[in-house]
Amino acid sequence: MRPLLLAVALLPLAAQAHDEHEHGSLGKHEHGVAQLNVALDGKTLELEMDSPAMNFVGFEHAATSDADKATVAAVQAQLKQPLKLLNLPASAQCSVQSVELSSPLFGDAPKAEEDHDHEHADGDHDEHEGHQHADIDAHYQLTCAQPQDLAGLNFAPLFKRFPATQKIQVQLIGPNGQKGAELTAATPTLNF
Repeated sequence: MRPLLLAVALLPLAAQAHDEHEHGSLGKHEHGVAQLNVALDGKTLELEMDSPAMNFVGFEHAATSDADKATVAAVQAQLKQPLKLLNLPASAQCSVQSVELSSPLFGDAPKAEEDHDHEHADGDHDEHEGHQHADIDAHYQLTCAQPQDLAGLNFAPLFKRFPATQKIQVQLIGPNGQKGAELTAATPTLNF
């Protein structure tokens, strides 16, 4: 399943990333915006999200204060529960098979592309010299006993819990082929 997700869903994003000199495995690092790949293959629902840490914890620096460490731990615990971040129809009978989270804030080594400086759209590059952009990557694999009941995925709980996430750019591979979508708090539903 994962090769399908990577091979098909990442192609449009990789082309976009190359064209716009972006970094990150799923797209550019833009505060307020997360990238999400979704694949439904048989009974397996796979979600892979890449988001600036700012969207979830409110900062991107290493957590040194007790308050920052508590925030990171709380967010990490919440992200480990994907069924609380999106609304799935109960009739689909989905259960979590695996959760993988990674971020420099969680003690993971930073990605090489996070170590370089890059231009900012608003021209504030000088203010960010030496600043590392930290992302949070989440990979979820769910099994749905009745996948035909998955007409869509509703991300309203994620937008409510993490209001700094203003939009989610989605690449979807589902029963009806591949498509892109943009979700917001006002339009949080991804239809298959």
